[in-house]
Amino acid sequence: MTRTEVLIVGAGPTGLVLALWLTRLGVKVRIIDKTAGPGTTSRALAVQVRTLELYRQLDLADAVVARGHKVPAVNMWARGKHAASVSFAVVGETFTPYSFFEIFPQDQHEQLLVERLESLGASVERRTELLAYSDAGGRISARLRTATGTGESCEASYIAGCDGARSLVRETLGAGFPGGTYRQVFYVADIDGVGPAVNGELHIDLDEADFLAVFPLAGAGRARLVGSVRDERADRADTLRFEDVSGRAIENLKLEVKKVNWFSTYHVHHRVAAHFGKGRAFLLGDAAHIHSPVGGQGMNTGIGDAINLAWKLAAVLAGRAPESLLNTYEVERIAFARRLVATTDRAFSFVTADGAFAGWVRTRVAPRLISRLVSFKPFREFLFRTVSQINVNYRGMPLSAGSAGRVHGGDRLPWMHGGAADNFAPLAAMTWQVHVYGNASEAVVRCCADRRLPLHVFPWSTACATAGLTRDALYLLRPDTYVALVEPGGEPQALERYFTERAIQTLS
Repeated sequence: MTRTEVLIVGAGPTGLVLALWLTRLGVKVRIIDKTAGPGTTSRALAVQVRTLELYRQLDLADAVVARGHKVPAVNMWARGKHAASVSFAVVGETFTPYSFFEIFPQDQHEQLLVERLESLGASVERRTELLAYSDAGGRISARLRTATGTGESCEASYIAGCDGARSLVRETLGAGFPGGTYRQVFYVADIDGVGPAVNGELHIDLDEADFLAVFPLAGAGRARLVGSVRDERADRADTLRFEDVSGRAIENLKLEVKKVNWFSTYHVHHRVAAHFGKGRAFLLGDAAHIHSPVGGQGMNTGIGDAINLAWKLAAVLAGRAPESLLNTYEVERIAFARRLVATTDRAFSFVTADGAFAGWVRTRVAPRLISRLVSFKPFREFLFRTVSQINVNYRGMPLSAGSAGRVHGGDRLPWMHGGAADNFAPLAAMTWQVHVYGNASEAVVRCCADRRLPLHVFPWSTACATAGLTRDALYLLRPDTYVALVEPGGEPQALERYFTERAIQTLS
């Protein structure tokens, strides 16, 4: 019998990030995966802005940016012509330190996470499979098959199912997985090519032909094609070849494929588990939600799940919070997952809809409409904030309270562009902390000292006001960097009430 605090099943990006954050927070983890090693091919490419911001907590952001490829803009094509373009660098520069779309293939991403986990003294147990588990109330009892083929019993305080769409943890938990499967078959192809669509930017074809997006990869002329096929070809996904995908879509983008380095097909589902947790078991990533790859949201959402759950598990295991804190994981993440699946489903249905009218709207109406919309700054900003996931918030939920100006409890803390100091720098610490922009009263200083709450005071400036912050207001930040409490008057009593009502002790 082996014992651990958290048993993590699945060593994809979601499981690895959960293991990293928990290990850094002092939690004993065991992470297992039935595969022999990290993946050598990948479907997920995009690392969104919000993920990069959160990665600063483990000094991962700079490594991802250095190893990946910055995408400065996204382009729309229709009927063989360039229809619209949105520059991320221009749109996002006032919102985040990472005003670009980062391409970092999942296989390389996983390898980086494995390296960082090993640097913290932990490692993935490969060729180790979960056979069954039971929730005995006070603990999890799991049966494993190890790399040698022998059986093993493992006890854990909690189990985290990061084991993908066919999750055994979800099946045992009985959460269900309602949703459906797209008839279209998706394909991915890594290619060497030439043409205007292989210029280091992202290109999407809005046409009557099959859906196609061209993602740049590091290296001149390298790109990944992500597309769909329909009609009778969708019924023979297992035998589909690159030659069978729509040449028309490729021709519309004026893309000349010189070499196909990798080609694979797959079906895509749109599903969300009915529950993300029950008792001592939790679901994260593809085990909890899957959807079309439109927008590059899937892997990033799983990583967001992991970081949300990690600090809560650490607090409960350390005796600094009641077990009821763990209930907020499902409340916060399932709402976002449902919105995301609905949004990506609508977007994918639009770009793949059959019929003359749908084709007319997609090729004639949509390009003109999109071209006009992207000329408006508010629309460009909304698009950037949505795709980058910096719009994700937990407003109106149990751990969120108060508001001042544009900032509400549950929001991502606004970044102060052009300020004298970087207000995101203190967020590298995985701890509760307080921010004040302007002046902090002596009472606030005493209260934070008594609770061992780090207090960061930033001089008031036009950069603060532009970011939507309120002068002298008190902002309580959670360990995952989201705003927990906004107190517009800067009164320390609000801090006392917040922690007392939720029975949470601050982390020192």
